[in-house]
Amino acid sequence: MDHFTYKNGVLHAEDIDLTQLAGEVGTPFYCYSAATFARHYRVFDDALAGLEHKICFAVKANSNIGVLATLAHLGAGADVVSEGEIRLALAAGIAPGDIVFSGVGKQPAEMRFALEQGIFQFNVESYPELEALSREAAALGKTAGIAVRVNPDVNPGTHAKISTGQKESKFGIPMEQALDVYRRAAELPGIRVQGVSVHIGSQLVTLEPFRHAFMRVRSLVEALRSAGHTVTTVDLGGGLGIPYDQQQGAPPLPVAYGQMVREVMSGIDATLIFEPGRLIAGNAGILVTRVIYVKEALGQIYVIVDAAMNDLLRPSLYDAYHEIVPVVQEAGQGRIVADIVGPVCETGDSFATAREIANVKPGDLLAFRSAGAYGAVMASTYNARLLAPEVLVNGAQKTLVRSRPRYEEMIAAQRIPEWLS
Repeated sequence: MDHFTYKNGVLHAEDIDLTQLAGEVGTPFYCYSAATFARHYRVFDDALAGLEHKICFAVKANSNIGVLATLAHLGAGADVVSEGEIRLALAAGIAPGDIVFSGVGKQPAEMRFALEQGIFQFNVESYPELEALSREAAALGKTAGIAVRVNPDVNPGTHAKISTGQKESKFGIPMEQALDVYRRAAELPGIRVQGVSVHIGSQLVTLEPFRHAFMRVRSLVEALRSAGHTVTTVDLGGGLGIPYDQQQGAPPLPVAYGQMVREVMSGIDATLIFEPGRLIAGNAGILVTRVIYVKEALGQIYVIVDAAMNDLLRPSLYDAYHEIVPVVQEAGQGRIVADIVGPVCETGDSFATAREIANVKPGDLLAFRSAGAYGAVMASTYNARLLAPEVLVNGAQKTLVRSRPRYEEMIAAQRIPEWLS
């Protein structure tokens, strides 16, 4: 459920008329619903009731500071993968003790910054990273609480580019090497072993891959404790999918996921950490765009809109599906089958092929649903296009939480060499 609904034929974000908002901020723009973020967070939190747990929102899914502050007020921590994301989380009011630092390529300067802030946990992904973290922590006189991210070699059944738990993946340490890595970690200065971490992929639509991976993790926890290691945290990652296409089967509900976790992890005697991103943010945002032209060529209809692959990369990168709906429903509007494309000079700048949509005309507004995760965060200025602004709505209130840059700002960030001036 989200809070983007039609009122008198006009799509609203909570109580905000999106046609009026488009007139104020211009198109394309992202719009987020605070009520939807809150609902999704609470539904997931409630699904884990009775389990000692910590929810660390995956900042990579949506790093807007207004969104992060909204989630911080709900009690969320942050799962981060860079110094920049740490800084955003802190600026949004997330406590250092609620931040988990993931990612395969943590650099020494990022490690130092995280250590100086006193973050809760580093999810270590390799021997070299472990040794580098030890050096940085020892030099600062700090102790880094770590979990080793293990790779359980489980096929998550999702898109290859968002699968992270198989043996050929760049992520984590093979389960077979885990005991050796923990043995080495326990010997290193500045390192405190406190947990185990796993994350097998994103947009999973069945529970069995989770169950398989979590059972392997539980066995590892027992083996680690038998070897004398202290395990107080088990980070189970994120990855539960959302319903992008209403005509496809819906992914499992959070309540079913929570029940599965109870079945596998009952009595584990550790704080369970979860890193949902898409699950909380995906359906809390939309991308609003305006139709520029409707082009017909040899019987093919192209709806050309002012949003492009630089604004929403997922369809081009993953062949991802987003429902596309008119912002204004008109009586007798009819339907057409068309390709919905953007103005970028790439054949891949396409949002949908042979999609049945409302019969639109130039000037009409369309909304791409389920764009709250991996939308604005993956945007670029390709073709020298300005980044789309982001608006956060709370009831009848709205805030421009990221403005559209000016061309002058984009140009001013670059330099002509002195020898050419």
